[in-house]
Amino acid sequence: MSKANGNVNRTQFRLGFWLLLAPIVLWLSLLIILPHIDMVLVSLRERIASRQYGFSFGNYTAFFTEPLYWNTFVRTAVMSILATVLTLIIAFPVSFYIAKVLTGRPRIALFILCLLPFWVSELVRTYGWMILLRETGLISGALQWFGLADQPVEMLYNDVAIMVGLIYTSMLFMVVPLVTTLDSLDNSLIEAGYDLGGSSWNVMRSIVIPHAMPGIMSGCIVVFMLTLGNYLTPTLLGGKSSLWFTEQIYTQFITRFNWEQGAAFGILLLILSSLIVWLGLKITRQSFTRVMS
Repeated sequence: MSKANGNVNRTQFRLGFWLLLAPIVLWLSLLIILPHIDMVLVSLRERIASRQYGFSFGNYTAFFTEPLYWNTFVRTAVMSILATVLTLIIAFPVSFYIAKVLTGRPRIALFILCLLPFWVSELVRTYGWMILLRETGLISGALQWFGLADQPVEMLYNDVAIMVGLIYTSMLFMVVPLVTTLDSLDNSLIEAGYDLGGSSWNVMRSIVIPHAMPGIMSGCIVVFMLTLGNYLTPTLLGGKSSLWFTEQIYTQFITRFNWEQGAAFGILLLILSSLIVWLGLKITRQSFTRVMS
């Protein structure tokens, strides 16, 4: 009788396990795996006639033979890496201050201030920067009022404006994993470092940063992915000269109705992001499982 009950319990456990696993499996299959497989298949076909397609690598060949495409591709990768590094440089002191210096209500208040901009949509935040940076905006008006500029200053439609928007848009995604990781660091380890004669830089380099490395890599991966795939911010703040690769993808899909070329660009962007993340993990000697746990 007990053996029969044991078999029933195992069956119920397996059924419950698969029922719990079903939503995530369906989500991954229907929204990620199958669309990417279909995009690969679309990218490997060439339109021969109306509603007639043949197998071809021509869409990938067009990318490498057209300087505009791969120059934009490289520029997007470099700008995304730079935005990720700058976001980390700005977010790390803020995160350390929240996790290790502040306590009680001041800590909660500062964290809410970091969270507050994300209560509105990315479009609203981007338009806010456009209001600040345009030649009739607040910053230009302040410069003229203080006598630092003789005429309106246009700060939009350049790489600096794009970088400011990208960093502002992704800051929270760097702060949260850093605060979580730094909060788990025992304060006695930092005190021991100072007691042994270590300077602030030595303690930071030998104790704090190694402990925070999983959070650093987690934040960098998320920020890099979001920045690389961002369309709205570069387009609005950079204007026609933004030269962002997602804009090229949008152009192929929506403007030119060339889904085959757009799918190829999307696959290339996926390969690029995966390669850079893999290299980052190898350089820092971190595992993806540890970083994302």
